[in-house]
Amino acid sequence: MIDKETFRTTYDLFDKEVVCEIIDIYIAEHPDRMKNLAIAVENSDFDALNKLAHSLKGVIANFYDDVAYHHAKALEMKGKERVIEGAAELLNELKVSSTALLEELKEIKKSYV
Repeated sequence: MIDKETFRTTYDLFDKEVVCEIIDIYIAEHPDRMKNLAIAVENSDFDALNKLAHSLKGVIANFYDDVAYHHAKALEMKGKERVIEGAAELLNELKVSSTALLEELKEIKKSYV
């Protein structure tokens, strides 16, 4: 869940068009990010898992969603530590939390249009 107060405090300083563009990029990239993470988990590709989860964690940090951030970070650590056990479960949790973030961002975007 987005910390809406922090989000607004940060993004009210930006042009509305820029905020919409940042949100649109997350929305557009989300399906591919999830698909690539799933492939990395399925193939036990630890380097890809680490890199992909790290990248997503950074993007999520921009939106102040602690739950999705935590899931991405935990998945990143699985890749870094080269441990596949529990990665599929974490990926499922990340799918849920990052999809919820996506839906929240769609709603927030309405106030910037």
